[in-house]
Amino acid sequence: MQGMSSEMHSGNSTAGIEAGGALGASIDSATRALLGYRQADGHWVFELEADCTIPAEYVLLRHYLGEPVDGVLEAKIANYLRRVQGTHGGWPLVHGGDFEMSASVKAYFALKMIGDSVDAPHMVRAREAIRSRGGAIHSNVFTRFMLAMFGVTTWRSVPVLPVEIMLLPMWSPFHLNRISYWARTTIVPLMVLAALKPRAKNVSGVGIDELFLQDPRSIGMTAKAPHQSWGWFLLFRGLDRVLRTIEPMFPNKLRARAIDAAVAFIEERLNGEDGLGAIYPPMANVVMMYEVLGKPADYPPRAVTRKGLDKLLVIGEQEAYCQPCVSPVWDTSLTCHALIEAGSEAALPPAKQGLDWLVPRQVLDVKGDWAVKRPEVRPGGWAFQYNNAYYPDLDDTAVVVMAMDRARRAEPNPAYDAAIARGREWIEGMQSRDGGWAAFDVNNLEYYLNNIPFSDHGALLDPPTEDVTARCISMLAQLGETAASSRTVADGIDYLRRTQLAEGSWYGRWGLNYIYGTWSVLCALNAAGVDHQDPAIRKAVDWLVSVQNQDGGWGEEATSYRLDYRGFEGAPTTASQTAWALLGLMAAGEVGHPAVARGVEYLIATQTQKGLWDEPHYTATGFPRVFYLRYHGYPKFFPLWALARYRNLRITNSRVVGVGM
Repeated sequence: MQGMSSEMHSGNSTAGIEAGGALGASIDSATRALLGYRQADGHWVFELEADCTIPAEYVLLRHYLGEPVDGVLEAKIANYLRRVQGTHGGWPLVHGGDFEMSASVKAYFALKMIGDSVDAPHMVRAREAIRSRGGAIHSNVFTRFMLAMFGVTTWRSVPVLPVEIMLLPMWSPFHLNRISYWARTTIVPLMVLAALKPRAKNVSGVGIDELFLQDPRSIGMTAKAPHQSWGWFLLFRGLDRVLRTIEPMFPNKLRARAIDAAVAFIEERLNGEDGLGAIYPPMANVVMMYEVLGKPADYPPRAVTRKGLDKLLVIGEQEAYCQPCVSPVWDTSLTCHALIEAGSEAALPPAKQGLDWLVPRQVLDVKGDWAVKRPEVRPGGWAFQYNNAYYPDLDDTAVVVMAMDRARRAEPNPAYDAAIARGREWIEGMQSRDGGWAAFDVNNLEYYLNNIPFSDHGALLDPPTEDVTARCISMLAQLGETAASSRTVADGIDYLRRTQLAEGSWYGRWGLNYIYGTWSVLCALNAAGVDHQDPAIRKAVDWLVSVQNQDGGWGEEATSYRLDYRGFEGAPTTASQTAWALLGLMAAGEVGHPAVARGVEYLIATQTQKGLWDEPHYTATGFPRVFYLRYHGYPKFFPLWALARYRNLRITNSRVVGVGM
């Protein structure tokens, strides 16, 4: 395995790599720490933490179903919810973030359901924080559906979601295939719930009327969301009023047929214990759907999905929370990149074992929902989770392919060759007509749908984004394509040039935010052979250097996603965002820049005795402005990756990054 190292490093020198001094010690320590998290079968999966809403919803789901109370588990979830309560009295979407109404309402409701007294100081502070901001009437649509099912509000407070949508023809402007996979899988069981309007068992009879400034049963629809245009919103609000009037008159046979179609859609995609879409919201909706359809708790599809929800729990000695999903393919592929970059005898065999674990998880035999728009394309992607065959994603696929390609450069591997070829074929076939790539779908460009009342979150679609486009270009370029040889790559580079902001940065949809997007694009442009003196690259380099913190690191907060973004604002340094900035600068040929040296010094200085980095901040994105993620693996593998790359480039003659990321 030692022979793998020279070919798998980002530099093109074949000279032996000698780790010396603080840098080498830091890399070795981080490598040992990362290897300590490896699972028995060779893969990695780290905790994936969202905000308080998922654990709160888990508690409320149990009480909705009337399940026996697990006092020990609920006490641990309560400890978690109390700990993440903000100083403002409510609950934020990120560590140390601003008050967020829906998160606060759900957390308060869950704590009250668990048994916290409304007179307890933390509950008083939460209630005052909610009421002082206008009360729970300002909750979002998803929260309102939950409140309606608990009888806190009426069904007049939520948009009409006629289950007959299941029967619409493909040309309909509201067909399910016009929205993202996460919205599609969430909405289908929710439409059944909206049609049958169930009531939570809620054996303890807990309510939260005190969070409203008015009778909660008197409130109507949500107001226009900030991202929505008045013209479209008023049109769809009018349509909602019409549907609300005529829906009771829909023929019973038509409704029954639509419900059958919804159940058939779900059961085709149930996905065992990994669940519909392999994410919490649709899985929870499926369990509640079977409940209202009269299926008992031991009905196999319901029981398996319910068991899958419990597998998302992270239970410690004092605290517990529920993850939105799990991330083994993402964690394993990125960890393998970091270990390949580290390149030591200790790192390379586990990296190969991780890649071997990924090989059979490639989806080769299922044409998922993406194939509706690309029926001629063969499947070949990887999903984010352990199993999610209907919904592989392009970002994971590109990252896996690049890691396997790095490994086979040093040690030929026919299994990797076959996997890479199919992954490449799938990604090439999934390019959208604007030249970009989305995460799961193709040409999901129906932006008008973000104006429907249901889409107050503004995340109904999966359009092409700069970061995923960059990853796909990086992959194709690492496999030898250039703008001259490939129309696909040329169109992708044109997309990236069009989307660069005037300040020099690029938007990051799935990582926070402009630092993540800029790192991703700089890697892609470098891999595609764009000259480092190209104005786009120079502007990006200048921007990254300009936003470096005084301590030598980089940081960015979720507020950068605001709709009126006018330029970067400083934020506390994080290890993962510092690593992204360093990797971006080095991809642009700036390994010798003083900013890079300062960033490397920051990472070395802040490494813990365990070889890791502390990072309480959230640096990833589920839905901008709505839902953020804290990947517990990010501060474990990204800093190692950056430090090892710095070392590798410093000992080469060309100092050019020779891989896609």
